[in-house]
Amino acid sequence: MKAIQKITLKEIDLSDETFSVNFMPDLQRLRSSIEEVGLIQPVLLREKGNGYQIVCGFRRISVFQELKRAEVESKVFKQGEMEDFQFFSLSLHENLTARGFNTVEKAIALDKLVRCFRVDPAMAVRTYLPLFSLESHEKILNTYLSLARMEDELKRYVLREEVSRSNIRKLSVLAPEDREALLSFLPSLKLGENRLREVLNLLDEISRREGLAVEEIVRREDLQKILSQTDLTPSQRTERVKKVLMNLRYPRMHRREEEFEKKRRTLNLPPGLSLNHPPFFEGKGLKMEFQFETMEEYRGILSSLSLLVDKKEFQEMVENS
Repeated sequence: MKAIQKITLKEIDLSDETFSVNFMPDLQRLRSSIEEVGLIQPVLLREKGNGYQIVCGFRRISVFQELKRAEVESKVFKQGEMEDFQFFSLSLHENLTARGFNTVEKAIALDKLVRCFRVDPAMAVRTYLPLFSLESHEKILNTYLSLARMEDELKRYVLREEVSRSNIRKLSVLAPEDREALLSFLPSLKLGENRLREVLNLLDEISRREGLAVEEIVRREDLQKILSQTDLTPSQRTERVKKVLMNLRYPRMHRREEEFEKKRRTLNLPPGLSLNHPPFFEGKGLKMEFQFETMEEYRGILSSLSLLVDKKEFQEMVENS
């Protein structure tokens, strides 16, 4: 059992993050606990030259810095007492016991295991994925490794929006400049899991169809104009953005939609009367709906309906439906 020592923060190399997997840690509860009752669990340090390296306790030391504390209770390991991999494993297990990891921290931990500490990927799948409460599958490991190598701002987006693994994979295959462009695009929208998948699929399909980079698509003037409209709610922006993307993805349908709308406007339909085509123009016929509150409104709608028969535009719409 190692004795607890008080080590000054000045002696600790705070820039050395060899054993850290922290990302967007929530320090509020830890700060309140330290302020109220002090440090319950000492940090783990290793001797490093004339100072010390943090093995476990990055969050606790961050709070001590914020609170302007000069020294921290520590257990100190001698240099060479254990291998780096053993220290990292010790840090992982202590953190898992004390607090657990968020999605990005799991990704960082797995990336360090494979890339820095040369753990065989098969062993990572078999041993470490279950440790992080993840399914033992190579596809899961690769998803988290791809997340670890993404830009920090995108990692923050993944955490805030609780992005699923399938959408993380869609983001991971994009070029860095495409992901950077998306970071000025996606946060302005209201995207649940399914909507995000839909938008990413549309962008991918448009990119392949038109031979454009995703960056070029999202920086289009019509899309940027929608994003800049502060009077729109995120949901309204999302619907308008989706419509533009659908038009780009399905230009033939867009042309048919424009032609249909042009003819519909010439009909001068009264309020309460609507004429619509089948969704995506899939299916036969047209759909007519009307709503009224008074007999006078009802008679007006019937009169308008009787006049439609002789209108050329209406006849063409029926023939082409």
